[in-house]
Amino acid sequence: MALTYLALGDSYTIGEAVPEAGRWPVQLAVQLREHGIGLAAPRIIATTGWTTDELALALDLAEPLGQWDFVSLLIGVNNQYRGRSAVQYAAEFRELLERAIGYARGRADRVLVLSIPDWGATPFGATDKRGAAAIGAELDVFNISAGEVCARHGVAFVDIAPASRDRASEPQMLAEDGLHPSAAMYAQWTALALPVARDLLQDAEPR
Repeated sequence: MALTYLALGDSYTIGEAVPEAGRWPVQLAVQLREHGIGLAAPRIIATTGWTTDELALALDLAEPLGQWDFVSLLIGVNNQYRGRSAVQYAAEFRELLERAIGYARGRADRVLVLSIPDWGATPFGATDKRGAAAIGAELDVFNISAGEVCARHGVAFVDIAPASRDRASEPQMLAEDGLHPSAAMYAQWTALALPVARDLLQDAEPR
């Protein structure tokens, strides 16, 4: 019997513009199985464009979601893109994180959060009137807030923002829209998340 996995998020979790096998939660589950951890393919609740409140509403509509052995969360880019405040984001992110812990049977050590990648570093971001530097600075504030919330709740936080910046100019790391990651970029994120997820799940048994 495999460990169950619930992945929550937005376009970065559903893998906009990549095949299902290229999505980072799917890649992570495959990698974990190759390392001897029997994690099932994820159930993904994510849609391109979702903000924190829209994900919360979708979870309300999806209830009852039941209990899961492992839960991941990556959300917030659309809050920043729409000009919402970091303070509002932190409050709504905390509520989502607490829900994620609840889905993980109250086990904060079975929840994994990825930071928001820096879309300002992409070719699409270069055309935004706010400018890449301002976008990156705003996202840094969002990610610092999320990291602090995770620390208070004892949840693992993996910072993928540097990887998203370092390689965002490489065509093979982007989907055709010049904004969303390619499967190759998601593989970079998976490599960062893998050792953390292994530590969280190394002694896990299906329930």
